[in-house]
Amino acid sequence: MLLSLTKTITRLLFRIEVFGQEHIPSPEKLLIISNHDSFLDGFLLGLFLPIRTTFVVHTTVLDNWFFRWILGHVPHLAVDTASPLAMKKVIRLLEAGESVMIFPEGRITLTGSLMKVYDGPAFVAAKTGATILPVRIRGAARSWFSRLERDFPRQLLPKITLTILPPTALPMPDAPSAKQRRRLAGEQMQGIMQHMMFASEPTDTLYGALLNAIDTYGRKRKLVEDMQQVEEDYGSVLKKSLALGRIASKVSAEGETVGVLMPNVTNTVCLIFGMSALGRIPAMLNYTAGTRGMQNACIAAGIKTVITSRKFLETAKLVDAVTKLSHIDVVYLEDMRSEFGLADKLWLMAYALRFPKRIARVRNPDAPAVVLFTSGSEGKPKGVVHSHRGILANIAQIRAVIDFSHRDKFMMALPLFHAFGFTCGGIMPLVCGSKVFIYPSPLHYRVIPEVIYDRGCTALFGTSTFLGNYAKFAHPYDFYKMRYVVAGAEKLSNEVRKLWMDKFGIRILEGYGATECAPVLAVNTPMANQAGSVGMLLPGLDHQLEPVPGIDGGGLLKVKGPNVMLGYYFYDNPGKLQPPQDGWYDTGDIVDMDARGFVTIQGRVKRFAKVAGEMVSLETVEQIAHAASPDHQHAATTQSDTQRGENIVLYTTDAALARDALAHAARHTGNIELAVARRIVAVKALPLLGTGKTDYVTLKQMAENER
Repeated sequence: MLLSLTKTITRLLFRIEVFGQEHIPSPEKLLIISNHDSFLDGFLLGLFLPIRTTFVVHTTVLDNWFFRWILGHVPHLAVDTASPLAMKKVIRLLEAGESVMIFPEGRITLTGSLMKVYDGPAFVAAKTGATILPVRIRGAARSWFSRLERDFPRQLLPKITLTILPPTALPMPDAPSAKQRRRLAGEQMQGIMQHMMFASEPTDTLYGALLNAIDTYGRKRKLVEDMQQVEEDYGSVLKKSLALGRIASKVSAEGETVGVLMPNVTNTVCLIFGMSALGRIPAMLNYTAGTRGMQNACIAAGIKTVITSRKFLETAKLVDAVTKLSHIDVVYLEDMRSEFGLADKLWLMAYALRFPKRIARVRNPDAPAVVLFTSGSEGKPKGVVHSHRGILANIAQIRAVIDFSHRDKFMMALPLFHAFGFTCGGIMPLVCGSKVFIYPSPLHYRVIPEVIYDRGCTALFGTSTFLGNYAKFAHPYDFYKMRYVVAGAEKLSNEVRKLWMDKFGIRILEGYGATECAPVLAVNTPMANQAGSVGMLLPGLDHQLEPVPGIDGGGLLKVKGPNVMLGYYFYDNPGKLQPPQDGWYDTGDIVDMDARGFVTIQGRVKRFAKVAGEMVSLETVEQIAHAASPDHQHAATTQSDTQRGENIVLYTTDAALARDALAHAARHTGNIELAVARRIVAVKALPLLGTGKTDYVTLKQMAENER
């Protein structure tokens, strides 16, 4: 009677919802695991899981009289989760057929994300062959019973959900020693917990996720600024988003794909959310692509209207390029503001800001949310269509493995038309409560480190090229608050990795992604890092490695998951969505994956040269050049050869680099002689795309023209 009354009162106070009860297996030999958000967690699980279970608690919990009293009413076992001997008691319980509940983290989170997972519970699961039942607790961290930082917004009675995920198992890893088996089991348990955190995230639209963040952190929380150096709060962001969305709706129809040609500023992010709210699909145009590139992108996505800023075009010297666009209605925000009349202002102030959820035109997470464009490095740019679910799923995947929190401040200099900049810089901070400084260009190598220092940024995303240049010009103390530096879009060079460690004491976390995957596929993390790899695949992703003739080891990577695009818009079939076959995206990359799951990129299929019948990776050619001349930049391409099939041409900024030095470096690094470039061409600078990647199309044209 007392238990039933307690359960009813708790359910009413915290609006408890339990999902996934159909996943509960037989209670025999069952190990229940959960994230640890607050002191309420054990109490909630004991009340709402329909399984009689023994709770494993840390010995320190019994130091508190209140928790001693609560635990006196339920079966429990007090252990030190870090002690191998203590875990033997848990093993005996499971082998006796009991159901056991344990928090693998051992302690309540201090970040709101997963913390370190101890090896002990994982070894118990592997040793006993127990069925593992993951349970995700959401909402308890917002209560006064959590241990988050004091500035985290709390509620007296937050809504709490329990999500029961499908049961799984953890087989004993194959390793020569018990210590290694224990460590590998711990890594697998970490993976199970990460998948639990990702898979239990609710689905929503971009605008809906913004409103949820506002509900969590409040409209007065300041979080975004740009070069105007005015830090704007959620209330201001919402107001701008609704106003800009209303403006965009005057020049477009609901469901229409509208080109966005805007710089990295707060207003651009607000425009994206506003268009999302009112049912327009922003297509982020690459303003570095020139008239032809932008025109081709507009044709592919069926874009009839482009929203831009006259001031931006004049500052970026893009007036002529935009003027030459044909069959496109170019709309300037400066002109549209004058059309925001009294009726619009009343709509905004009296209705939209008071009832922001009611004005949402799109509520389907699977509807198109954004169109991004490939760089066109393999021909005309393709429109990549992502759903709301896809973008937010990728953010959930990232947050499941890296503990970004409301205390972080992102420096986002990557352009918002780039998938990396769009998801990680434009959307993720605003829907997660993190602060962000939006900088207009990643090319200001001297200024960006100073801004990072001045604004106290703690997280930085960039390419290897950009990070190398920031390090070159930065003062050793500029990055004193930096917690995370993540490299992507191109291979991280060993020289850049070493420079950051030697000069700043910062370990760069290398990742890997694709525009088609929203974009992150894999990333090294503080808890799972292997230099030279791009980390492990994110939770929720399935993968295949297809053998490639002529290439030993590894295979062609194909992936499937919630962050994979809805499909392409092609230039030859404008506005017609072509989804990936059976949901699988072919990355075009040759990768190798070790037993622990770390992914190493060997190169793109199209970046292999066939020389005298042998397949040679052009990335290997570049690595040899970097070994021979680490202080310069190098890029390899091919030119046709009637006798050898193809010749390798190396473009380098080192005018003194010779084949003898390359041959010596090849022998020193253990590479074959065929990987030594046949021709070396010195250039002042390598051609780059607007995203910071090497422009291999231009290099290929240069090589063919120089035969």
